[in-house]
Amino acid sequence: MSKVAIVGAGAVGTAIAYAAQIRGVCRELALFDLNADKVRAEVLDLNHGMQFTPMARITGSDDLAVCAGADVVVITAGAKQKPGQTRLDLAAANVEMCRQLVPALVALAPDALLLVVTNPVDVVTYAALELSGLPAGRVFGSGTVLDSSRLRFLIAEHTGVAVQNVHAYIAGEHGDSEVPLWSTATIGGVPVQDWESGGSRLDAEGRARIHERVVTAAYEIIAGKGATSLAVGLAVSRILEAILNDEHRVLPVTSRLEGVHGLSDVCLSMPSVVGRAGVESVLATPLSAEEEQQLTASAETVRAAARSLGM
Repeated sequence: MSKVAIVGAGAVGTAIAYAAQIRGVCRELALFDLNADKVRAEVLDLNHGMQFTPMARITGSDDLAVCAGADVVVITAGAKQKPGQTRLDLAAANVEMCRQLVPALVALAPDALLLVVTNPVDVVTYAALELSGLPAGRVFGSGTVLDSSRLRFLIAEHTGVAVQNVHAYIAGEHGDSEVPLWSTATIGGVPVQDWESGGSRLDAEGRARIHERVVTAAYEIIAGKGATSLAVGLAVSRILEAILNDEHRVLPVTSRLEGVHGLSDVCLSMPSVVGRAGVESVLATPLSAEEEQQLTASAETVRAAARSLGM
């Protein structure tokens, strides 16, 4: 049996639950939300579709005890990003929420991995790790898994190639200072910077345009529909599969770096090996000199936000 508990039954939490149900990620899914009517309604809605998905037991409550014994606890609760807000603007409220929530979750599910989705995910992951008392590999965040997917989609769209054949990562902050790792990006094994097929090239101007669209994607979606939810639901369900199936899959999650590219004591996204133990290792992906500078600057942005909150 594998149990996933999702803290927060808002747009993101329910999208994660829905994606996890459809993909058959776990045998037991528990939702917690302070709004009892909302969480009951979401659980009913999910259960009414059970005939059409892999079998699972789906429960929910406004009592945090519903998370007891979970293998993975996904934290999505907290203030959400409003139009015009950056993710870092949310830091104080969401870190404060963690002060009571995280120790309570660890008491209820002492063997669980904590997967943080709440923004700003790098700062909240750092806070959750500090407050949990758990080993660093067991507390990590969804990081730039979604940003990297956005990057791959835009490269695929530009070059006319299936997105599954594009390999490219965003590193650093899940936010405005994030870093596209163009120097190691490939399409079918061909470096993106050398790509030339069917008349489509990806020159410096094209790459800059794609990077800008990745950075502003969330703002565009929030302006139009109030929250990003569907793609992050799929992204997090993919992380859950990597954990529960012990896949040792490389995903750009955010975790505390210790000596990676000279960076320590900061939570940032880098391609990392993810399995049943959590983050098993962080890869020292080769960087160009410019990428190294950008990653260092991104780390300082996240550190400054953490310091401003007394961490």
